[in-house]
Parts: sequence; C-alpha cells; structure tokens
Amino acid sequence: MSRRLIGSLAAVALSGLVLSGCAASDQGSAENPDAAKEMDHVTVQLDYVVRGNHAMFFVAKDQGFFEEEGIVVDDIIKGTGSPDAMRIVAGGQADFGFGDLPTLATANTQGAEVTALAAVNQVSPLSMCSLADNLELNSVDDLKGKNIGVHPAGSTYIFWQALLAANGLTKADVNELTVTPPYESYLLTKQVDAVICYIDAEVPELEAKAGGEGSLSILHGSENGYDVYGSGMFTSAKLIDENPDLVQRFTNAYLKAFQWVIDNPEKAAEITAASSSELKGKTDIFLKQLQADIDFTFESAETDELGLGAMNAEKWQKTVDILADQGVIESKPEINAIFDSSFAENAAK
Repeated sequence: MSRRLIGSLAAVALSGLVLSGCAASDQGSAENPDAAKEMDHVTVQLDYVVRGNHAMFFVAKDQGFFEEEGIVVDDIIKGTGSPDAMRIVAGGQADFGFGDLPTLATANTQGAEVTALAAVNQVSPLSMCSLADNLELNSVDDLKGKNIGVHPAGSTYIFWQALLAANGLTKADVNELTVTPPYESYLLTKQVDAVICYIDAEVPELEAKAGGEGSLSILHGSENGYDVYGSGMFTSAKLIDENPDLVQRFTNAYLKAFQWVIDNPEKAAEITAASSSELKGKTDIFLKQLQADIDFTFESAETDELGLGAMNAEKWQKTVDILADQGVIESKPEINAIFDSSFAENAAK
C-alpha cells in the first residue's frame, strides 16, 4: 500500500472521528437519548426593572430547570411597564412575559392577544403609601383633599381608577398630581401626601429611606375593594396555538422554580442579584421584596389545593367585572381568552 494511500485513509478515519464526535454532542447517543433533543431558544419580557417576584426566571435558568425542559432562555429583558410588556409579547418580540394581570385583561380589550399562564400574586400587591408621621391611612377616605402622586399610565393607574370607584370617590375628591417613575422621591420630600406603591417592590426600598420599619402607612388595595389577581406569567395566544408543548415545558420549569424560590428565598435573592452587574448589591432588597410576597401574596387556599400559580374563572370574572363596573375597560373580554390554567394544572400533576 502506498504512503499516499495510507495518509488518505488516515485522514478519512480522522474525519470520521471528528464527525462522529460532533454528532454525539449535537444529537446525543444511545447512552444519553435526551441529549438528542433540540433546545428551544426563548426570550422573556419583564414589566419593569428587576424585582423580587421576577426571581423565578433567574432561578429556573441558574438551577437548570429550563435546560431540563429543553429550553434556553437567551435574554430576560427589563421593561417600561405592564402594557408595553403585553404588547411586546403579543407582537412576538418576546416569547414569555411577566406583568400585572388586570392590565393583561385591559390589554386584550385593546387588541393585544396575551394569555395568563400563572397568577404569581394571588392578591394584588398594589397599595397606597404615605409617610406615617405625615398622613395615617386607615381607609380610602383618608385620601380626600390630599395631594396624591399618580403616574397616568400602566398598571398603577388602572389600580388607582378602580380603587377610587370601589370606594365611592372621584378624582375631584383628591388633588391628583402627575409624577414620573420612579416617584418615591416625591413622597420622601413631601411634595405629595401619598403615592401608589407595590408592597413587593418599592415599599422595602422606600421604607428604608423613610426611616425604617413603621415609617410608612400602607393601605392595601386588596382590603379596600381591589380584590383581583396581582402579577403573573403570560405568553401570546399565538404561541399557545402554534407550540403548546413549549408553553407546557416553560411553565413546568417556571413553577418548579417558583416553589424553589419560596423554599430558598435568601438564595433566590442572591441568584437574582448576581444575574447582572447592575443588580450587584441588591440581594437584601430582593430578599425583602420576596418576603413580602411570601407573607402576603404568593399562596392562597386555591394554591393549597391546585398548586402555585393557580387561577380560576370565577376570580378572573370578578377581576373583569371590577374593571368594567369602575370604567377602566369599556368592553369585557372573553374570560377564556385571557387565561389558561391547564398548563399550571398539568405542571402540578
């Protein structure tokens, strides 16, 4: 056999080894058939800057829960408000999102076809906050005649309109001042007497700046006529129609991470803070935000029975009725178009 032929055969053999190695890494092997699955790449759109109840996305990525379901999350994008998050996901610029669920119902009446997959906050964390030494909030009537800082857009404005209507007040009963986010500084400098706040977002930071525990007076919307779901995880109606298997696998990983977050809030806060350089040093804030949700919003009698993220038609109908009765939406969307509990229910089995 000639030296040239031997060299050619060796090259072919080496090429075969290289190709077979690539095939094993890309397509798996008999010993590891799961590796043969092609990974789905997705993006996640948040409603606003990162906070505690966004931790599930970062935990699912960090702990490999998405990978176990054959999913790669390419990006988790901070947002500029729930309405924008709904429009972005509905338009296909992101695959999954997180935002205020009453705003999702409103977005559907405006043509954004998005569907809730899990109610993370079983009750709304939206509240009214004041400095305790300036204004004590015992009822919505305490807002009468006061300077109220309001951002006239997004989930906070939907809440504000509904809260007033639910308690027989109108904008004429208060001095409504337009503020731009972040608007906590308006309260701290006493330019306004009260602002709309999330107990699982602004409150921990605001309280720290206002003087610590007890420095704020907080009026919970959920205890004053705003008995609706809070924020949740959602996707587009189009993705559910076209790829329900992906939606199911994403929900599986997300809800697995949800339980992990509840069981390990300190570690979840660390993982979230370590997800980017701009969040470095926010572990304590994320932990306080998560603890507020663990104590107040994540679980309910319904989640005890059906699992985390549980939703039902009765409460969604109540949410839509509140928004319609109080003039927030002009027409009621079909309940089945705005939520689908089957993915969370399947994940809990």
